[in-house]
Amino acid sequence: MRHWAVKRWQGSVSAIVLGLLLSKSAVAAQPLRVVLEVSPPHQTVDNGKVGGLTTAVVAELLQQAGLSASYEVYPWARAFRIAATTPDVLIYNMARTPEREAQFEWIGIVTRYKFGLLKLSRRDDIQISQLADIKHYVVGAQREDFSAEWLKNAAKQPAQKLELQPDVLETWRLLVNGKLDLMIDDPQAIDDMLHQHQLERSDVEFVLFPQELEQQTWIALKKGSSPALVQRLRRAYQQIEGGSAYQQAMGQGVSKAH
Repeated sequence: MRHWAVKRWQGSVSAIVLGLLLSKSAVAAQPLRVVLEVSPPHQTVDNGKVGGLTTAVVAELLQQAGLSASYEVYPWARAFRIAATTPDVLIYNMARTPEREAQFEWIGIVTRYKFGLLKLSRRDDIQISQLADIKHYVVGAQREDFSAEWLKNAAKQPAQKLELQPDVLETWRLLVNGKLDLMIDDPQAIDDMLHQHQLERSDVEFVLFPQELEQQTWIALKKGSSPALVQRLRRAYQQIEGGSAYQQAMGQGVSKAH
């Protein structure tokens, strides 16, 4: 009886070990699905190839973990919905807000930023000295963006009209064309947008930097993703944290944090 119990225990352990091995093999067998938006200088697409400062961190992370990636570029709202509803899908860069805390497995910080309210310098009709002043203006943000949620809730000073766009490219287009009075961005992340719209730094002005918009962005997966995958990514992150790609992304200091 005792011998049979030992045999059964050994068989159970063997089954568990085999299951873990198979799970790890399955994790590495196919490319990891990665969703993101275009958000220069951190997430870019050039001739169909995904790049940028934080993309370099993610690429190094996956290489350290022994994983390949299948990158999918969408407007932020769609990328977020996919990652929030589909296990084993990695997303970056995402703000770690209280509302999202229990939704995701948080792998590691990928960059930090300081957002502010931005207007065109020529718009002398826009006068902002305190947050309450935004109630007189049309403000743009991206759907499912943490800053849009902040504008609707935390700011407690709703804009005259909040215009939600699919991505930051469209928000900038509307600002430049006079359809928006204000938008939210970071002064260290606007050079690509300025170049695209043939603007100089002097053509835009940051009028307010709310403390609540200072954030760090994360690499994350939906809660309920493979525990083996999550553990593997967290171990790999510990190895690349502080490396050259990480330091460059953090040193740049900005991302489009969502």
